[in-house]
Amino acid sequence: MAMSPRLPAAGAPQSRLPALRRWPDWSPYAAALVSAVYAVLGVSWAAAGGTGFPFGEGRDPVASASILRDVPPDAGARGLALAGIVGLVVALGMTRPGAPSPVRWLLLGLGVMASLVLAIVIPDYRVLVLVAYTPIVILGAPFGWPPETNLLGVLSWSVIHQLVFILGGVLFAATTLAFWRRWHGSCASCGRGPDRSSWAAPERAASWGRRATYVAAAVPLVYAATRWAWALGIPLGISEEFLRQGQEVGLWLAGAALATVAVVGAILTLGLTQSWGEAIPSWVPILGGRRVPPALVTVPAGVVAVVVTSAGVMFWRLVLAGGFTLGTGQTLTLEDSWAALAPELLWPVWGVALGIGALGYHLRRRGRCAACGRGRSQPEPAA
Repeated sequence: MAMSPRLPAAGAPQSRLPALRRWPDWSPYAAALVSAVYAVLGVSWAAAGGTGFPFGEGRDPVASASILRDVPPDAGARGLALAGIVGLVVALGMTRPGAPSPVRWLLLGLGVMASLVLAIVIPDYRVLVLVAYTPIVILGAPFGWPPETNLLGVLSWSVIHQLVFILGGVLFAATTLAFWRRWHGSCASCGRGPDRSSWAAPERAASWGRRATYVAAAVPLVYAATRWAWALGIPLGISEEFLRQGQEVGLWLAGAALATVAVVGAILTLGLTQSWGEAIPSWVPILGGRRVPPALVTVPAGVVAVVVTSAGVMFWRLVLAGGFTLGTGQTLTLEDSWAALAPELLWPVWGVALGIGALGYHLRRRGRCAACGRGRSQPEPAA
């Protein structure tokens, strides 16, 4: 009688795997490193009376968009130092899944909190602007459009720190996920255990992933409709005066470009459920017929999901606080400029739906886990 192959212990270190596939092993130490760096920075800034702290009025060129705008620099530096020390302890603590249960729950809660605060709560819309404008600038550069656009100008020190915070949030999310999986006896790399979860089965993932993908593709069309209307001179949801002000400085053309990027993104999002999202159509020159590497889809989708959700949370915060203040000092509110703000309030839905759709795509396409050996050897085709 043929014997079934013996599976490696779930979550066991796999030294022969490529570095990226060993993320459960190194992500806690990477998260600890980021925490240690900011603990040191916080201590040095606090010792200098707050000098160097990159957030707040006078230090952040767009401080009105930041949740940290009213934090005094000395208090902010001390708080950052404390947070860095706590993050260091939490990250290293999650390398020991055999800790007592109350400690594990505490570490789990702090890990989830660190992930959300760093990746979603602190960053603002400027990270999304950087991501969205990059393809516009690259494609328009040979034609000198858009005029006077300087992406490097967006990269103030506060935005650079936001990018690092997002990286730290992702590292804490990976660390927390691996910790949770090891705690429950599953493979830290793929999450599979002795009892397969029905929700993660490919056919189930195809079902709920499809629904989430349709939501993620629909939401950006609302934003695009308003920006295209303004570019065409239609004051949809804004005043005639505000429309003229935007026309004088070419603001609505830039908005139309962003709207176009959003529509292209919506079309690409549908690839999470379509056959062309798995294999390049045969009519495409040179690359036609080749399978699409799953990471080529899930990584960009994950990045967009994070930055869109973060920007949407920022808009909710500002709207609830009284409105969004432009660089000219003008404040937009839902009452007088609903089309300028309402689409952005849907962005958290967009981001979460896109993340769920990308997860469904990943679960549907993944094959046998190189770390634990579980799973099928060849992914099934799209439903």
